[in-house]
Amino acid sequence: MEIQLIRNATLKIKYANKTILVDPMLCEKETIPPFMKGLKKNPTVELPTTIETIINDVDAVMVTHSHPDHFDSVSSEMLAENIPIFATPADKDFFSKQNFSNISIVEEQISWQEINVTRIEGQHGSGPVLPHMGEVSEFVLQSENEPTMYIVSDTILVDAVKDAITKYKPKVIVTNSGNGVFPGLEQFPVIMDEKQTVEVAKLASDATIIAVHLESIDFNKATRQSLRNFAAKEGISATQLLIPSDGETVKI
Repeated sequence: MEIQLIRNATLKIKYANKTILVDPMLCEKETIPPFMKGLKKNPTVELPTTIETIINDVDAVMVTHSHPDHFDSVSSEMLAENIPIFATPADKDFFSKQNFSNISIVEEQISWQEINVTRIEGQHGSGPVLPHMGEVSEFVLQSENEPTMYIVSDTILVDAVKDAITKYKPKVIVTNSGNGVFPGLEQFPVIMDEKQTVEVAKLASDATIIAVHLESIDFNKATRQSLRNFAAKEGISATQLLIPSDGETVKI
């Protein structure tokens, strides 16, 4: 298995001899309007390589939710119309308006090319923020000759995440760990922060945790360094918690 962090939550995964692009955001720096008044344009950094290189040899696309930092208009334009796309029930209407011809909605579980994909419901925030964030899904990938992988996506650490870790016992867990908060609502993060990422690592002590969604979106307050420092204080090693740079590939 190979997992390349492109940028933000965009991953290029080689799994069971297939290449899957997860949550593609392929736009240039600062081309998405601010998500809230007082914030800057996004993304805050450029892609680490060309779009052509990113989408080359991709066999399928997996989208946890249709926020523009997880599926943007450039992805709609650049991806092949017939590429298999795995989306969630909440985004059925969104993708029905796209020009893609091979969309599969993952209600609970789907099998594709000897890979089982199971959908888990996440919680994209809490309190007054939650109603504005929409539904988000997570994916568990399983295949006979690969370790189980859990793509946690944009969620805080809720019981559904803990239950999925207990049930599926993933060996690789990807967390969106940027501590995304909005001005005036800092007590209601919309994705995991340093503390919750470390809690995941402690819950899944035998798993490799790969933390992404860092230093790429304006409302992300956690940094790679703040996460590493907090994890070290909590006894989580750099071999268990990986924090890749944009463009870096992790081999499991």
